[in-house]
Amino acid sequence: MKYSNLFAPTLREVPADAEVPSHILLLRAGFVRQLASGIYSYFPLAWKTLTKIINIIREEMEKIGAQEFLLPAIHPAEIWKESGRWEIMGDNMFRLKDRWERDMCLGMTHEEIFAHIASKELKSYKELPQIWYQIQTKFRDEPRPKSGLLRVRQFIMKDSYSFDIDWDGLSKNYEKHYEAYQRIFKRCGLKFLIVEAHSGSMGGSFSHEFMVESDAGEDLVAKCSNCKYCANLEKATSIIEEIVDSEPESDEPIKVHTPGKKSIAEIEEFLKVPARNQIKTLIYIVESEPIIILLRGDHQLNEAKLETVLKTGTFRPATEEEIREIMGANAGSLGPVGVKNIRIIADLALKGRKNMTTGANETDYHIQGVTPEKHFNAEYYDLRNVEEGDLCPKCKSPLKLVKTIEIGHIFKLGTKYSEAMGAYVLDKDGKKVPIVMGSYGIGVERIMTSAIELYHDKYGIIFPITIAPFEVAIVPVSNKDEKQMEISEELYNKLKNMGIDVLLDDRSERIGVKLNDIDLIGIPIKIVIGPKKIKEGKVEVVLRDGSERFDVEIEDAVEKVTFKIEELKKKIENS
Repeated sequence: MKYSNLFAPTLREVPADAEVPSHILLLRAGFVRQLASGIYSYFPLAWKTLTKIINIIREEMEKIGAQEFLLPAIHPAEIWKESGRWEIMGDNMFRLKDRWERDMCLGMTHEEIFAHIASKELKSYKELPQIWYQIQTKFRDEPRPKSGLLRVRQFIMKDSYSFDIDWDGLSKNYEKHYEAYQRIFKRCGLKFLIVEAHSGSMGGSFSHEFMVESDAGEDLVAKCSNCKYCANLEKATSIIEEIVDSEPESDEPIKVHTPGKKSIAEIEEFLKVPARNQIKTLIYIVESEPIIILLRGDHQLNEAKLETVLKTGTFRPATEEEIREIMGANAGSLGPVGVKNIRIIADLALKGRKNMTTGANETDYHIQGVTPEKHFNAEYYDLRNVEEGDLCPKCKSPLKLVKTIEIGHIFKLGTKYSEAMGAYVLDKDGKKVPIVMGSYGIGVERIMTSAIELYHDKYGIIFPITIAPFEVAIVPVSNKDEKQMEISEELYNKLKNMGIDVLLDDRSERIGVKLNDIDLIGIPIKIVIGPKKIKEGKVEVVLRDGSERFDVEIEDAVEKVTFKIEELKKKIENS
């Protein structure tokens, strides 16, 4: 490609609405433009990079025997109602009606569609296992699109699905994807974490996320400073410091007046009781029924963990009116003592504690000297958010909380969708059994965006060579100089004929403008051709990451550059 023919409208100024580095640089480098909130047009440079990422994904999926489909982006509501997710997806789903007033939606994901196909086409265990996948546009009506391509309403996803006769087969296909994902992200040049994850609305019993550590990320991950333990905050567990409680003053709790004191911090100051010695009481409505949730005063509820315990996503915090009706007191004066006929679930950090302080279920009153399992009964589960400095559950080293970008997520779905949608086959004994499914997703744009977040400087993007829009840029100092252009064209044609993705900057621009644009775009290797070097029979080779700058003889330039390309690729493979 010659730059004079390339559509890449670069910007000198930082766009006012751009926040994170990737968003700023994608706009400045002429990769994308916003059409509407959370909806972007991909210009040629972006599409070249995305195509390279897609090709890597295809190659690795083919290695594990996956077969590619292309399924509809618009779905009838009935198929989502079969799985029960028509309601669960709520406002995140784009919904519409066709001309016959039938409910339709834009596909957020394709578990339902693939399970539907399996239910119609697969009849026997002899047809299993299968791995089916597609790379296709998905839609999610994000309430607050932000950070460029990190939170959008239209995006490209690689989603694959495995179909097996039993759980052993699923485990094998899960492992295949687990290994393939590592190869994909490594080949794309990313540094990534593999994280134990919560399955959320996808369902299933087991999942892992592949994450890139970045300040631009919105997911928090608990990461051990010593061992390899790494888990999404929705799944993370930890060992907390054991607390030795003093004995209460009496066998029964003592009621104390706490006028106007509602928060944990206010009670801590008023009664001189540390937050860790208080019981925090929350009231939730679960499928129209109230439930009491208890936490240590200094801990926060993790709603994903609560969802796992409740086995439903249909819950919400009670309103102030509901709290008064259920508990007989205002929020801030609530507690579990004396409560009847309401389910109480408590975080494990409260188990074995004594001499605690909590609300008395009477506005402006608290009670002290409360001992769980003596003064109230509860079911105990891990409900809290892990906090920085908690101890690793595997090696007891301090945990660190880091921001991350999710680039891939794999799930063991089991039989959730096959049972709901009638995807059964006959096993070897002729018995009808549900197909055991797995689901595996990759955010294609998120790979590009994460690479930019990881690799950039004040001059622009520093792409890994495997996904850069061009591998090499040839930059003559002046396109008016016949000798410079003759050498440039010769090197350009030779590299192009060897299958190298090369850009020749043949524009009538100052050399500073050319070099700035090449650096902004993130091309890994520059060949600079100027009058001084030509007199010496040489050209200058510069690596975008700043690691190398060297002169080569003109006749050796193609060989040296192709060697350097292979060297950079091997460095990525061996990282």
